[in-house]
Amino acid sequence: MNPVHSTLLSSVLLFTLRIQELVEACSCAPAHPQQLICDSALVIRAKISSEKVVPASDDPLDTHKMIRYEIKQIKMFKGFEKLNDVQYVYTPFDSSLCGVKLEANNKKQYLLTGQILNDGKVLIHLCNYIEPWDDLSLSQKKSLNQRYQMGCGCKITTCYMVPCSITTPNECLWTDWLIERKLYGHQAKHYACIKRSDGTCSWYRGGPPPEKVFTDISEP
Repeated sequence: MNPVHSTLLSSVLLFTLRIQELVEACSCAPAHPQQLICDSALVIRAKISSEKVVPASDDPLDTHKMIRYEIKQIKMFKGFEKLNDVQYVYTPFDSSLCGVKLEANNKKQYLLTGQILNDGKVLIHLCNYIEPWDDLSLSQKKSLNQRYQMGCGCKITTCYMVPCSITTPNECLWTDWLIERKLYGHQAKHYACIKRSDGTCSWYRGGPPPEKVFTDISEP
């Protein structure tokens, strides 16, 4: 095996093992923030007012627990057609089941994404895109209004090693791990993959065209 490929593969495997150690049995595939937004039924900005441990269901034989976070919704970016205002969000009590731990002090604001269950409850977990609001870049905040959803028909592919090139016209290559050795790097924080009028997709920042490195990565 090429020494460069071997080193990159070892780094990816080590990264995966560390993630698995952190979340125990919870395993989430790496995804660009835009993809996580597109896959979510609900996207809101909110404060966490309080938390309470509640039964996961009405079944007395079900011993699983959930954390019910009472929230103060500040703004809804996605989910209008199903909910007007969200008062509670639910997450598994155990981190091994991808439960999310949030600060319930009514001070820190979060970007919350999740799914809406048939009974109207909102479920969030570690595989959703959940970040403190202040940790988001200005570009990410602006993209929440419309830009990310303009690219939901695009495919974002993670590049772990070279060569890495697009295979379909509606594809964007996510190169943060390859270039910076971290998933949520410059590209994730400042770029959105947008579909053009001709059906092709390309990275967009709202300024000059993206550099070639974000379009196609080949071996030297």
